[in-house]
Amino acid sequence: MSDPPAAPPAAPSAGPATGTYRLQLRGTSGPGRCGLNEAAALAPYLASLGVSHVYLSPVLQAAPGSAHGYDVVDHERLSAELGGGDAFRAMVSRFRAHGLRVLLDVVPNHMAIPDPPVLNAPLAAVIEEGADSPYARWFDVDWEAGGGRLVLPGQGEPNYRRFFDISGLICLRQEDAEVFARTHGLLLRMVAEGLVDGLRIDHPDGLTDPRGYLERLSAAASAPGEPRWILVEKITTGEERLPAGWRCAGTTGYDALGMVGGVFVDPDGERPLTEAYTEFTGGPESFAEVEHEARRYAAGHGLRPEVDRLHRVLCRALGERDEARRADLRTALVELLAAMPVYRAYVVPGEDPPVQAVEVLERAERAARARVPEPLRDDLRRIVALALGGGGGSGAAEFAERFQQTSAPLAAKGVEDTAFYRWNRMAALNEVGGDPARFAVSPEDFHAYCARQLRDWPATMTTLSTHDTKRQEDVRARLAVLAELPGPWAEAVGRWRGWDPKGSPLEPDLEYLLWQTLAGAWPLTEERLAEFLTKAMREAKTRTNWIEPDTGYEEAVLAYARRVLADADLTADLAGFVDMLDGYARANVLGQKLVQLTMPGVPDVYQGCELAGLSLVDPDNRRPVDYGLRRSRLTRLDSGREPRDLHDEKLLVTSRALRLRRDRPEWFGTGAYEPAAAEGRAARHVLASRRGERPGALTVATRLPAGLERAGGWHGTYLDAGPGLWRDVLTGEVHRGSRLALADVLGTLPVALLVPDQAGDG
Repeated sequence: MSDPPAAPPAAPSAGPATGTYRLQLRGTSGPGRCGLNEAAALAPYLASLGVSHVYLSPVLQAAPGSAHGYDVVDHERLSAELGGGDAFRAMVSRFRAHGLRVLLDVVPNHMAIPDPPVLNAPLAAVIEEGADSPYARWFDVDWEAGGGRLVLPGQGEPNYRRFFDISGLICLRQEDAEVFARTHGLLLRMVAEGLVDGLRIDHPDGLTDPRGYLERLSAAASAPGEPRWILVEKITTGEERLPAGWRCAGTTGYDALGMVGGVFVDPDGERPLTEAYTEFTGGPESFAEVEHEARRYAAGHGLRPEVDRLHRVLCRALGERDEARRADLRTALVELLAAMPVYRAYVVPGEDPPVQAVEVLERAERAARARVPEPLRDDLRRIVALALGGGGGSGAAEFAERFQQTSAPLAAKGVEDTAFYRWNRMAALNEVGGDPARFAVSPEDFHAYCARQLRDWPATMTTLSTHDTKRQEDVRARLAVLAELPGPWAEAVGRWRGWDPKGSPLEPDLEYLLWQTLAGAWPLTEERLAEFLTKAMREAKTRTNWIEPDTGYEEAVLAYARRVLADADLTADLAGFVDMLDGYARANVLGQKLVQLTMPGVPDVYQGCELAGLSLVDPDNRRPVDYGLRRSRLTRLDSGREPRDLHDEKLLVTSRALRLRRDRPEWFGTGAYEPAAAEGRAARHVLASRRGERPGALTVATRLPAGLERAGGWHGTYLDAGPGLWRDVLTGEVHRGSRLALADVLGTLPVALLVPDQAGDG
């Protein structure tokens, strides 16, 4: 069905987004199915959980058998496998009846090359007619490299820009007004008619001009004086900020993920864990060189077609035809790309480059200069000038655009999908948007980040887990304890390494990752562990890879893993170590969740993560979710029963915080944020903040729980709450201010969410 209904369901009560719940739709048959009808059936539960928006993965017609929806083949139809237009209409009606709105994932950057290609009509026309097709303007194709034809997968080196290095996804030219109109028509009609309330934009860094795209989208999707809630899947790194001029509400939350996780890591563990890692693996102490080599690997292998094309554009822009000089330019170009400290700069040819873009390129140039021969340093300067949109002849503007569209996938594939699997000092830090070199985040830096987000992007998204994270939030919370117990960890991993007298066939870094994975995600089935290890060693691309797998090595690794799981003594030792971690991990699991749910921004809960979970990278984190179990647990908690386990405790924290946000939006939307002061000998072990004008709501979370235990607990430590009675919406306990003893506040749970007693039950 190509069109939405003419008369939309009645809209729910107006108000800001207060919380979202991500659903990974899946149109395939079987127990893993989550189509539109299945999503609709969750409306009562999601409303009871406390969210305002259901956050859906893409719903347009995707390639046959798609398990995720990002491989769109038809922008003018809703997915038949998910249920089609009628099912979408019924789902929205069901959501509306429960006060829920829809946030929809949009994929503007690429389309699928399906089998057969005729399923993608615009693509099929280009395959048939080449550059003369009226659809040729849709796709980013290097016609010169293909001799005037589109080179499909299996027919030679791809001559089209791909989504990262996936040859089955061909990139679109959204800078073309016709392409934008044709690929967004149905989505914009759904927005205009009230079926969709917000848009999440996938991978804007792949677009020629993200700012221009967002301006066009916002203008088309928003009513006068009412900007549409638009979020971008933009990954910022280090000190990078989302460009201030973008017409969106913020990001999908990877920046928040890193900050929240980091504040629950003990900085004192960095040196001993680094020593344990280097002693075990013989690897480098620093991530920097590993990252550089991985970026160069990606440039010379998976992303070579894109780098080749960029190099040709560079030579044309500089008028360089001499083969030796062209080779020099390629050397300088690759080093500059490898030195980019962020995904991309945001330069629009014909405009002065933003200050942030100049700083990024100059920083990359300084790093690259140290790696190229001195005669090539002038070439670096010329390339940087071109990348900033200045000078050059034919192809100069194209180079500035393509440089950015090449540096982004190089960062993604070189760092997150290669280097993160080669250097595993602490796997919890090797996360999307993260920096393994940043070991921990201080409370001061965390509070400063929250204040900045409230000022600049109050409606941005926050998250702890997504469909793309390497490890679910609770795996990272458990592994964070290792920073507090580096000695016991080093002893344990030393024992496990010596378990097999025949030795291990694994590369040292992979073996170190194996033991961390077992500790972080225990208990693991053989199937899940094998799936993870296969992905990890192929992503590292040191002994095997996806294109040319070394089956002998892979079989030896998986056989070793099977023997590990089959050894009763070893697994008993492992389970005992995990039990020790879990005594402290409980505080991290609940603490990071409560902080994420109450900090500035709109919190997202990834499907199933309202209970404790230990999933690894996809597809492990896309397994079916047992909603019957979650409904029954929530019903039990709502009846006044006490939590029975960590699952119940996390569900309690999630539901009560989301409900409070929904009921008191003035506290949590654009309401004030300020740190809440603690005093006493254990003050460093509490992370506390206030939302809204005083008295507002107080979030109190335990951090570094093992250290807290060593310090003797909360005795003598107090929180400055302010006068009056404070009720914990998690436990119902009432505390009298203004100086609250943390031994009392955190006596039942390691977290508390305090409100003035007259505020109601949240």
